Amino acid sequence: MALWLSSSLVLLLCFAISTIAKPSSFSFKDKFDVMFADDHFKTSPDGQVWSLYLDKETGCGFQTKQRYRFGWFSMKLKLVGGDSAGVVTAFYMCSDLGAGPERDELDFEFLGNRTGQPYTIQTNVYKGGVGGREMRHMLWFDPTEDFHTYSLLWNNHTIVFFVDRVAIREYKNNVAESNDFFPNEKPMYMFSSIWNADDWATRGGLEKTDWKKAPFVSSYKDFNVDGCQWEDPYPACVSTTAEHWWDQYQAWTLSESQQQDYSWVGRNLVIYDYCKDYERYPKLPPECALHSD
Repeated sequence: MALWLSSSLVLLLCFAISTIAKPSSFSFKDKFDVMFADDHFKTSPDGQVWSLYLDKETGCGFQTKQRYRFGWFSMKLKLVGGDSAGVVTAFYMCSDLGAGPERDELDFEFLGNRTGQPYTIQTNVYKGGVGGREMRHMLWFDPTEDFHTYSLLWNNHTIVFFVDRVAIREYKNNVAESNDFFPNEKPMYMFSSIWNADDWATRGGLEKTDWKKAPFVSSYKDFNVDGCQWEDPYPACVSTTAEHWWDQYQAWTLSESQQQDYSWVGRNLVIYDYCKDYERYPKLPPECALHSD
């Protein structure tokens, strides 16, 4: 897999390097609020690592104080180790604090496993409350042993899901036509949470959460955002002005080296792609025609 970035990305990285490679330290309370179960949230002594706990009583979650529309959003996660069957850790963006019926949403969901089995990463996209656009991947490393970086690039042309700078999913917009599949109108908060989902998360719900192994802990650090912070009624940065690296031409499509990595992931790590599920979708959703091979 071609993990080294080619020279075609030099311009892009010149704009992104201060945000991606050199995260600034800050207090958790500067940027986030705990959504629920404050007693299931802990920070390291220096305040730079945050942990969410799940037990039989409850899970926990946090959200950004600000909303954004377009940009680069990134976090380092270390997932629940050992027997994590039934447990889901999520890192996602959503337009609605209460997951309302008309929400837009971009999801990373990490599906727990029985000891010794690989983690599954599920991504999904919602527009106007309609999801059903799942993809599932294996990872090429053990995400419980160390922190790895999970990122979203979102502009009016594409949404790209990255793992350690490797593009694992590209979700394109057909900007020449109006559509009901690409979320580009509503600003979103950034969230993370941990919860019990043993009715579906591991082997379709066959593997249940072993509460004797609780508490289950997911940890986070180095949150980065370089995006358009929302201001009512309409911030200027949501327009395509080419003033921001994440909205320039180089960020509208994958570079040659990114495409090589993306193709390798597609050949080796994809477990499920809704655009290839003809039983579920006899007529494929229109956005599937825009996907890269």
